[in-house]
Amino acid sequence: MILATLIALAQGLGQGFVSNNLPQLAGDLGVSVADASWLMAAYMAPRAALPLLLTKLRTQYGLRAFTRSALVFYALVSLAACFAQDFRSALTLQFVAGIAAAPMSTLAFLYMLEPLSQKLKIVFGLPMAMAVIMGAPSLARVLSPGLIGDGGFLEVHLLTLGMAFVTLALAFRLPLAPAPTQKVIEFADLRTFTLIAFSFGAITVASILGPIYWWTELDWIGGLLILTILGFTLAVISELYRKAPLIDFRWLASPAMLQMTGAMLVFRLLLSEQSSGAPRMFQVLGFGQDAFMGLFSLIVVAGLVVAPLCLALLRPGREPWFHAVALVLIALGAFMDSASTVLTRPADMFLSQTLIAFAGMLFMAPAMVMGLLAALKRGPAYLMSFIVVFLSTQSLGGVVGSGLFSTIINHRQAFHLQTLTEQLRPELTVVQNQIAANMAGLAAQSADMAANKAQAVTSLVQEAGRQATVMAYNDAYLLTALAALGALAVLLLHQVYLLLTARLNAAAPGPASSETGPTQ
Repeated sequence: MILATLIALAQGLGQGFVSNNLPQLAGDLGVSVADASWLMAAYMAPRAALPLLLTKLRTQYGLRAFTRSALVFYALVSLAACFAQDFRSALTLQFVAGIAAAPMSTLAFLYMLEPLSQKLKIVFGLPMAMAVIMGAPSLARVLSPGLIGDGGFLEVHLLTLGMAFVTLALAFRLPLAPAPTQKVIEFADLRTFTLIAFSFGAITVASILGPIYWWTELDWIGGLLILTILGFTLAVISELYRKAPLIDFRWLASPAMLQMTGAMLVFRLLLSEQSSGAPRMFQVLGFGQDAFMGLFSLIVVAGLVVAPLCLALLRPGREPWFHAVALVLIALGAFMDSASTVLTRPADMFLSQTLIAFAGMLFMAPAMVMGLLAALKRGPAYLMSFIVVFLSTQSLGGVVGSGLFSTIINHRQAFHLQTLTEQLRPELTVVQNQIAANMAGLAAQSADMAANKAQAVTSLVQEAGRQATVMAYNDAYLLTALAALGALAVLLLHQVYLLLTARLNAAAPGPASSETGPTQ
């Protein structure tokens, strides 16, 4: 279980260090922040689809061989990252790192569940594994300021490398129990995987770069979305006519699985408020990474605190009520954040962000338990289909959710900035007074009245931009709260429907016996 924790941290920290520090990474590589965003696209593109193929590789070549090969590859990639000196090599290494990181979450789950009994695997192992996996990206924000400092990303790469070699050594010392192998990979599997990997990669790149370059400004972004739909459609058609499909889309299209998949995707989109909301808003307000240490320390602790609660209360059948509480917490936390101003500080969001962190854990563990039980009831063959759905919805949901959140921010920011700019007319007394106040503050630094006035006007426009940005984030927070309440209403209506259906079925008379004549 310690090894499971180290594997989850190695993977989560590696991803978090890059995604949370793109401006610093862009400076190290001598590129713009927009160009540096390609690094995240390269890292995330292979991660969503690779679990689809890795599960069959594990079955065909053996669990121990798969584990050791995956960790050796991850260690080699971590070593190579220490020598990346330019943008092109960093981009290539990020793509390879995404491939290397794809099996790490699965290995963390396997090692966490390895020493436990069948019952404890569900009620103890899964929540603990989820707590560590979900907490690692937030922990990266806590560690980043001390590691990066003035020395750039070398310390970060060395930490990742050290963790990779420690996990590799422990994995050879503590091998997983061997599992029977069988030949399961077919040529048609590779065809389906290629189509799905292409589709998932295209939507990942579009979701990350669409808000940056803007969706309608570049034709290739729309082309990626079209290719996403086309590739996934061809993959589904291909799988429907196979006797032994790689993914059972008919089962995934059943009402129960569609409901669960939709719920996981909606929750992941809602939880994007925590990763794409508060941190980016504070960066715009001028806060550095060190200002987030207290906030994200609380988020990490919140996930670890909720895990024992899941252990104590989680039972099959209680999952909807866990989800209802999670939606209430998301709505409450997002609504609290929607009252932010330019004077808001990270400490002002301690409570709201902790509530959202609670919600994430309250949802993820029950959702995975519910899905695993549903898959196991139909047989081990369906387990892979669920694993693919779970990992894909989390990877894609996080990327798409972040892209949608950023798109809303950019759109609303432009609207608010236009509104505020229209109010900054020079003839208005309030504008003149503000310019005079700004000039008075600059008078002690310079006696040039014309330069002071120009700088005072520039400061006023910049302040309007800051106000517009915060107002845009408030709109996104409020939209998140409303979406959570809408999902809660749907969930409660569904539970009422199930309750009424069960009561009607229980009250309905049974079929009449042959002595009483035919049933009318």
